Amino acid sequence: MKKDLTAVSIKLLFDGMVTPHDIYNADGNVLLIRQDNTLKISQIEAIRRMNAGRDIILVTPETRRMLLRRSISCELVSQAELEEETGYTEIKDDMLALIEEIAHTKNVPQDTLYTVSEALSNRLEVTSPGKILDLINALAPADEYLQRHCANVSLLNGLIGKWLGFPKETVDMLVLIGLVHDTGKALVPPQILNAPRKLALAEFEVMKSHPVYGYDSLADFPASVRYGARGHHEKYDGNGYPDRTRGSDIPLEARITAVSDIYDAMVSRRAYKEPRSPFHIITWLSKLRETELDPLVVDTFIENMPNELVDKPVMLSNGEIGAIHAVDPYDLEFPDIRMNGKVIKSSERLFCTFMFFEEKES
Repeated sequence: MKKDLTAVSIKLLFDGMVTPHDIYNADGNVLLIRQDNTLKISQIEAIRRMNAGRDIILVTPETRRMLLRRSISCELVSQAELEEETGYTEIKDDMLALIEEIAHTKNVPQDTLYTVSEALSNRLEVTSPGKILDLINALAPADEYLQRHCANVSLLNGLIGKWLGFPKETVDMLVLIGLVHDTGKALVPPQILNAPRKLALAEFEVMKSHPVYGYDSLADFPASVRYGARGHHEKYDGNGYPDRTRGSDIPLEARITAVSDIYDAMVSRRAYKEPRSPFHIITWLSKLRETELDPLVVDTFIENMPNELVDKPVMLSNGEIGAIHAVDPYDLEFPDIRMNGKVIKSSERLFCTFMFFEEKES
């Protein structure tokens, strides 16, 4: 095998691609295509035949990065289409306008917020959980984080409420709380809120004030909404903020929002971090039950969410594309993957990196 080569899926090759460097077969001992070739579909099919039906080819790290960037770019196109189809685009844009208005006026526009919340509740009624998770799990521009985060936590709150069997009015309240849980961030200094890096300790102390800012700005809303927003960073063991409440003293709405908040923060891309896979995140949530998070809420989330990811396309750490075949409840981080007509077990060496929107050939 040639040195400095890395594995990638042959499915990422595309018509019109100019090969930056030589491409080799899966064993690294056969040159499939030379540098500076403009690939045609017929050549890609020839490469498949020469590769003896194997999905993996070996390329330079530079070529792999180029192929993955293009794959992600194509994914964002399909993402935009789905967001438009489901009404998510309008909701996301409305949320951005709300955040800007709160930052400018220091007040939460109640009528507008209820309108957006109602739109999200309606989405929950007519959109499948799997498609909602598609919206949340997909890659998204880092500079749209806050408005997407509020919308995503709202949708996750609604899903958890439905999975817990709550009546519609309670689910609707959870949707509203998810929407407003981070409104206090609109009152955090922009240089801290939008810092393209991890915050320094002093900056983080300022950021920790946002639940109180949110609580104060929601004075005209029901107490359940205000305390749901105020308590979403409290921890089950009493070591959270701002009030260090614990266990059942934390409002249930806040305990639910805490799970939604962590999940969406981890699955999202930020300027200073890459997204984590849903399977890594649910494993992490399971480790936080009874210390930081309500065990009932965590267990409900873990019992229901993985089922919605079965058959969904996924990018693996080696650049291959597969589909989720099954999720072992005793090994949540490493699901079985269907790929090239076979089912394999993912692992620490071959793991899921991010989910795709549309079904892809596997």
